[in-house]
Amino acid sequence: MSTRVRSYSKINLGLAIGPVRADGFHGLTTLYQTLDLHDRVTVSAKQLGAGAESRIAVTTNHPFVPRDGRNTAWRMVEGCLTRLGVAAEVEIHIEKTLPVQGGMGAGSANAAAALVGLERELGLALPGVERLRLAGEIGSDVPLFLLGGAVLGLGRGEQVVPMPDLPRIFCVVAVPEVGVSTPAAFKEWDRRRAADADGAGHREVGGLSEAEPAAGLTSSSGLDRLNQLSLAYASLSAKTGDSKPGTSGIVRDQSSEKKLSLPGENQDDALNDLAENTLLELVRTGIGNGSLQNDFEEVVFPQYPSLRITKRQLMGSDLDSSAIYAALSGSGSALFGLYRSEADAKAAQLRVQSAASSADAGIGVRVFLTETLPRAGYWSRMFAE
Repeated sequence: MSTRVRSYSKINLGLAIGPVRADGFHGLTTLYQTLDLHDRVTVSAKQLGAGAESRIAVTTNHPFVPRDGRNTAWRMVEGCLTRLGVAAEVEIHIEKTLPVQGGMGAGSANAAAALVGLERELGLALPGVERLRLAGEIGSDVPLFLLGGAVLGLGRGEQVVPMPDLPRIFCVVAVPEVGVSTPAAFKEWDRRRAADADGAGHREVGGLSEAEPAAGLTSSSGLDRLNQLSLAYASLSAKTGDSKPGTSGIVRDQSSEKKLSLPGENQDDALNDLAENTLLELVRTGIGNGSLQNDFEEVVFPQYPSLRITKRQLMGSDLDSSAIYAALSGSGSALFGLYRSEADAKAAQLRVQSAASSADAGIGVRVFLTETLPRAGYWSRMFAE
């Protein structure tokens, strides 16, 4: 017997980068959203007797996926067995359909799926807090896949808080065949912040020159910005009205499983739904005096101008098929757009595909038409036939 698990992907609806922390990581505030696009992870496991050593094997259909202890699914299974204090013979097969290192969290999702499959196979499970702690050790994006739906990420992204869900909404994901280095993106972000600090200048005070306080990497201004964004996201949890507990005991909107625009539905009604949904209103109008955005765009787009062009193609210029919102996901190279209807999403998909096929540079772009996946659907459809 074996357990097949759908290993879903994610996008970052927004991402704010804060100061470098004492441990060398940047503080982050991000809003994750799971998507229906997925790999499949198959786990078979047999518990061994006392004194035996665990044996783990990974197979995959993708040549670039590690088959040893470098693999996130391997590490997750190994860590779970150690914490459970049991030995087992475990086989993991990863059937890839998502891009590898495309910014959609595919490797992290594989790890979470392997854990879920292992627990079902053994009939054992770690306590909830311990599961999240282990997931955070494997990777910053892994814990979100133990929640699903809309998830607030803090710390370096591994501290997760479930948020009220988006309704199911059409999404187009474009993954250009260019590699974006996350460490390099952080390094360029730090360089720009340092340059801003050095260029803060001086001001005249009583005829004397006094250095202006600069928003450097260790100042509180970056933390204040993260806190403001965190509070804006977290305030969504205070929404009241017609709601009911979901499968995880988390309050969610009754409309969370409804697409934004259903066949035959009046478009004005769909736009009203958009205005009434707190999270979508956040996406559409921004937060406070700023806007919902991904800070990585500031450093990634100048280095990879083609990504900025792809974002514009996702947004569109026709009011009848423009995106509600489009952005870079994580540090890239994946970009996404959210759309009012399937027709708008298909039009955006065609725009990006047509532009990629006619580009002189010959840079390929994989384009996926999918939907956001709310938390209830995430868990009800987790186990594949």
